[in-house]
Amino acid sequence: MPRNKIQFQKGLSLTAFFAEYGKEEQCRDQFFIWRWPKGFECPNCGCKEHCILKTRELYQCNHCHHQTSLTTGTIMEATKLPFTVWFLAMYLMTQTKNGISALELSRQLGISYNASWRLKH
Repeated sequence: MPRNKIQFQKGLSLTAFFAEYGKEEQCRDQFFIWRWPKGFECPNCGCKEHCILKTRELYQCNHCHHQTSLTTGTIMEATKLPFTVWFLAMYLMTQTKNGISALELSRQLGISYNASWRLKH
């Protein structure tokens, strides 16, 4: 009988997770790569040239001046939680064999039950 490859794949330890995603900037950089693997592309006109409005954390197209944030159009849109909390929540939800309850997630992350419930759903 063949071995289940998903069940026996190498996991990510908590120390390795924090080394890779422990800071807000690390999480933002990784999310940028996941969101735009070929670099930023304007959702309005498709232009790749952009500037960053650091005061509002927006990306602005140099061609049509359309502004978009890193989280626009994702499950993280309109959230007030930092990227580090989102990444840690994803880590905790995927590393347990039987899942994690919203109550336990709220305890682990130090956020409200309602916020942790929304993260899970």
